[in-house]
Amino acid sequence: MKKLALLFLFLFLALLLYQFFGQPFGQSFDLVITGGRVIDPASNTNAVMNIGIKDGTITNLSTKPLSGAISINAAGKTVAPGFIDLHTHSPFPFGEELQARDGVTTALDLEAGAFPISAYGGFIRNKAHANYGSSVGHYAIRMKVIEGKEQPYLITEQGSLVPGPAFSEQATPEQIDQIRKMLHEGIDQGGIGIGLLLDYMSSAISDAELRMIFEVAKERDVVIWAHIRRGVNGDIQPLMDILNLSRETGASLHICHINANAMGEIDDWLKAIDEANKLGADVTTELFLYTAGSTSISADVFNRDWQTIFGITYEDVQWAETGEYLTQETWEEKRKNRPDGIVIHHYMNEDWLKIGLQYPGMIVATDAMPALNAQQKAVPNGAGNYTRLLAKYVRDEKVLSLEEAIAKGSYFPARRLEPFAPAFAKKGRIQVGADADLLVFDLENLQDHATYTDPYQKSTGWDYIIVNGRVVFDHDEPTKERPGNKILAAN
Repeated sequence: MKKLALLFLFLFLALLLYQFFGQPFGQSFDLVITGGRVIDPASNTNAVMNIGIKDGTITNLSTKPLSGAISINAAGKTVAPGFIDLHTHSPFPFGEELQARDGVTTALDLEAGAFPISAYGGFIRNKAHANYGSSVGHYAIRMKVIEGKEQPYLITEQGSLVPGPAFSEQATPEQIDQIRKMLHEGIDQGGIGIGLLLDYMSSAISDAELRMIFEVAKERDVVIWAHIRRGVNGDIQPLMDILNLSRETGASLHICHINANAMGEIDDWLKAIDEANKLGADVTTELFLYTAGSTSISADVFNRDWQTIFGITYEDVQWAETGEYLTQETWEEKRKNRPDGIVIHHYMNEDWLKIGLQYPGMIVATDAMPALNAQQKAVPNGAGNYTRLLAKYVRDEKVLSLEEAIAKGSYFPARRLEPFAPAFAKKGRIQVGADADLLVFDLENLQDHATYTDPYQKSTGWDYIIVNGRVVFDHDEPTKERPGNKILAAN
């Protein structure tokens, strides 16, 4: 009886301690964030709470005081889940850090992808600020099958991708079967869906090969991340073709950078996606927050009547490395001598972005070009996209609410991925059991600085950027922490 009485006394005291201190007796946290306004889009939470983090996981959410080894006072600040970028091409130390400074806690190349999956992220392995991963790169498989060439990613230690026969020649039935087997192999390796650069090999991919890709996606229950064929000045037919194939096969589909393809017809494109989904399709889409596109000067679209397609001329195109605007003469010279070079083509309208941003299910991504160093310039997407989302479109222009913007950059991407990549069921959220990928900020202080002529200016105003429970940026200053993990899909 005496022992039982002591036990009850201990439990009673433990309960009192929990009520007073806000955490179970004896529990300690690695990191505590106190007094911040927590926004969790998954549960529509918007409330002042304290967050307890242990071993990279959120283990306590409470209105009562918490204590830990490290404590962050977030009073008067917002605490949000970190951004998940579905579409970046910059898994390199310089570009990866720029994106992390922009609030990206998970950076994925799903449009292009890699093959084999193990090759992706080699430049940042064991030294990444943020988490990273890739889809299965159909283009890399095609190069291996048709050219016998190993090009596991867009840029490797051996050099940059230069389009060859794999981007112009149709595959034989035997080659299509080889491609099919390798797509399965890439998914088995943990590839996060299938990356499809359809527009870059528009004439090379036959109807039979395209259907095969959709059949594999359906069989494996993964998403196809598609850069679809480009029509003239926003022509919707290429979208309708791919939506019909998605419905016929039952394959899940994601349309990359819809603003870049739909242009002034974006409203009609979004209505077509809604109609396809009502008829049983599973289609999502994304946009980035700048009004210029960027790609290789040797891209397939520039083999066509690109001036009519985009509604621009040579004078609307910049050479990314220098920022100079091109003429017909310099365009032709660079196409001949620098086929690996990047151009910035200005052809979009700000109003189109605002229409897309207000679409209920829109996902915000970056389409960040490879950023290897400060000298080799590209577009500003990888340095300022998400800070711009909050500073320009939420705070200054009030196109979206803060809650909507956070959902479009964090929860919606996670929700799209989690059915076949279970790691994302713990991302894009602030809930007990979720990964501690978090942003702490005052909306008034955020500012993007990157421009087309100075694209690597760092975004500022983030109080803390936290990845896997570890602070990687403290008031815009990097710490020594490099907790980023490579994420694989389990299928």
